[in-house]
Amino acid sequence: MVILGIDPGLAIVGWGVVEYSGSRFRTLGYGSIETPAGMATERRLSLIYDGVQQLIETYRPEHVAVEELFFNTNQTTGIRVAEARGVIIMCADRLGIKVFEYTPLQVKQSVVGYGRAEKKQVITMVTMLLGLPKPPKPDDTADALAIAVCHAHSGTSRLAEYYNQR
Repeated sequence: MVILGIDPGLAIVGWGVVEYSGSRFRTLGYGSIETPAGMATERRLSLIYDGVQQLIETYRPEHVAVEELFFNTNQTTGIRVAEARGVIIMCADRLGIKVFEYTPLQVKQSVVGYGRAEKKQVITMVTMLLGLPKPPKPDDTADALAIAVCHAHSGTSRLAEYYNQR
């Protein structure tokens, strides 16, 4: 199964594509979609849509896994991230790709084994699990790969399939 993991953001959208087969991972690609500060929000959202569309057309994932939004103290930033996240989900839907969503706690639990793990621990485990030569940069990219790994571990189980079909 080919999984596109996405860490949504307005300035940086981290992405990672993994193939998961027989409990083994193969990394197909990773990186980020970046939009310049100062650009109109609607243009930035269009760039994100175009970037995600290109990724889906290039890698042909069977599933897209996206991190759920976590609101911290800055609600303005949260709203912008929510807009980017909506564009990403809409793009996948329009291209006929099933979208799965995971909380940061679920991702950390799946990758590190501890839901309150530090970012550095997640990056280290992603690097090891995927056999990467060095930690992926920026951190958003590592987070996207972690989301893909989380989906591989939990989203492909028969129980998850049952609940996602309901």
